[in-house]
Amino acid sequence: MTATASFAQEKKSYTLEDVIPGGNNYFNLVPKNIPGLQWWGDVCVRTDVENIVTINVRNGKETVLVTLDEVNEALLNGEKPFQPTQELKQLRTLMGASLPWGDQKVITFRQGNYMVWYDFGQKKISNLFRLNEKAANLDFCKENGYVAYTVGSNLCIAHEGEKDLQINPDEKKADPMDIVYGQAVHRNEFGIYKGTFWSPKGNCLAFYRMDQSMVTAYPQVNTTTRIATLEPDKYPMAGMTSHKVTVGVYHIQSGKTVYLQAGDPTDRYFTNISWSPDEKSIYVIELNRDQNHSQLVRYNAETGAKEAMLFEETHPKYVEPQHPIVFLPWDSNQFIYWSQRDGFHHLYLYNKEGQLIKQLTQGDWLVQDILGFNTARKEMIIASTEISPLQTNIFSLNVKTGKRTLLGQQDGTHSARLSASGTYLIDNFTSFNVPREISILPTNGKTGINLLTATDPMKEQYNLPEITLGTIKAADGKTDLYYRLIKPVNFDPNKKYPAIIYVYGGPHAQLIHNNRFYDARGWDLYMAQKGYVMLTVDSRGSDNRGLEFENCTFRQLGVEEMKDQVEGAKFLQSLPYVNADKIGVHGWSFGGFMTTNLMLTYPEIFKVGVAGGPVIDWQYYEVMYGERYMDTPQTNPEGYKNSNLKLKAGNLKGRLEVIIGGADPTCVPQHSYTFLRACIDAGTHPDFFVYPEDGHNMMGRDRVHLHEHITRYFEDHLK
Repeated sequence: MTATASFAQEKKSYTLEDVIPGGNNYFNLVPKNIPGLQWWGDVCVRTDVENIVTINVRNGKETVLVTLDEVNEALLNGEKPFQPTQELKQLRTLMGASLPWGDQKVITFRQGNYMVWYDFGQKKISNLFRLNEKAANLDFCKENGYVAYTVGSNLCIAHEGEKDLQINPDEKKADPMDIVYGQAVHRNEFGIYKGTFWSPKGNCLAFYRMDQSMVTAYPQVNTTTRIATLEPDKYPMAGMTSHKVTVGVYHIQSGKTVYLQAGDPTDRYFTNISWSPDEKSIYVIELNRDQNHSQLVRYNAETGAKEAMLFEETHPKYVEPQHPIVFLPWDSNQFIYWSQRDGFHHLYLYNKEGQLIKQLTQGDWLVQDILGFNTARKEMIIASTEISPLQTNIFSLNVKTGKRTLLGQQDGTHSARLSASGTYLIDNFTSFNVPREISILPTNGKTGINLLTATDPMKEQYNLPEITLGTIKAADGKTDLYYRLIKPVNFDPNKKYPAIIYVYGGPHAQLIHNNRFYDARGWDLYMAQKGYVMLTVDSRGSDNRGLEFENCTFRQLGVEEMKDQVEGAKFLQSLPYVNADKIGVHGWSFGGFMTTNLMLTYPEIFKVGVAGGPVIDWQYYEVMYGERYMDTPQTNPEGYKNSNLKLKAGNLKGRLEVIIGGADPTCVPQHSYTFLRACIDAGTHPDFFVYPEDGHNMMGRDRVHLHEHITRYFEDHLK
């Protein structure tokens, strides 16, 4: 019996189904969360399947606010503002409901093609309107109750009844996507993630109009049809003609649209749109094509006339605006502006005429987000890397004094949602030692209440590897680089293990954080169980370490970053338990570029590689990202030549597999196809695998298959 009990307590081995998103057991093994937490004004609520409950911010006690049964009764049998033409079917869950108005007892949700307002005070449907069945990019304005959305390349608004309103004119165009309204532009660079911007009181809607008629269409192919069909994607490559963007303003009451009179939009980027509190002005950060000169420009929202260029920034390498200006809620004459002018993303206070009042934050760390304001205390709530570049912490910042107060625990990576007045926040954090902790915290720095302290099912049930964090010196001999090292499960110091470096190395990405497993992916853990040492190094060029750390790779992508990854390989070779002759490398996207480049440039070190969705030749990459970091092929021919991996195809000595999505819109298939051609011409032999119809990343079951495939490749050729 003793032996049986001991055996029962032994921890299990895990499979890819356990550790890869899309695996059939993956979501059973992540630390418990509390989905549906949100604010109803300053009241914390939780939406669930059957109920919406309030949570007392002092003791955590829950009280039922709305039930699914009462909502369904109103949907099916209650009085409605009008009789909808389509049946309103029974609602199955309240998880997707929101409570946008803190002073009203109303929830909103989408049911089929309808937006529904349920008044739980009067227990009736208070508003109901229909959206087009092809509605996308929904943007709800709580000030006026309207929803802006796109249908194909058109922009519509709706707020009552069965009809929506298309606010852009129909235009003759050879391709339906030649002219696009209301969608994100500039290929989602510069912090652009949407194409519509409601004014503060909801009287106007600013929107992007993108003319792509002059942009070369990349010939993506759909192979699911009997005869493969052409589905082109407008894709401006580095150095080629890009699209033209203008900004329109639709006035709800008059129904008229004006366009900002910005002059010729050719080779300019219109970013970070924001409104003045009185809705009279629109602010746009405009950037030249070289991306080294930005201007904050104010326009008249009624006429579209350019009123003033408030100030400008220049940099010999690049300026990269990522955030719109934010006006102080207690002073409409002052706004916050983000800048990296001192080397780190910090906040600056300006008056509305563009005169600098003061710098609000400074230091060798960066502000990552503005969560909102506590107007009563004249404080703003920010997220930053002040404690460590490996984590995000939440602080209150007194705008007058500059004093910052830490909110929540110092440990870990935090995300937070602020209540309407800024008095409380919901803090959700994880660290290497804390699987998840969720609390409601007052923003005055005092202690709040804990809603959840989760355990980790993976740690409880499975035999996990040892994971350590450390630093090595970069190739410049002075910069500290963070690394994450994972030893094999059941590690034996007397053995020699093969090793794999998982790499990214490019801008706007960081692979190591103080969170669960130090951000190690499920595949890293799985390969440690297979008997591999796994290493990741955040090399120079990656995120959250300041401008100098990132832009040292300017005009020569793949040089300094590779040198740092080689330092990581040397570190592996110095470990007595690593087989120095069996080092592999794997990465995706920029990491695919790095993987291929490392295999071709340092074949004596890297013996096996798997490159996913790789950039092979930067002249095939899109204008905005490519030209920011490499300039154009015309102005930087040497840099493009040195990073063109087709020219190194003859250097391949180890085993390299390239994997792509067959319809990748980010790193288009031409990258990999031309690399294969170069290898054929050079007499080298990479392997190749395609996921038909997939994009830049594999999702769902394809993601599990992908990691099975990657694992097999290393097992066959590196072990």
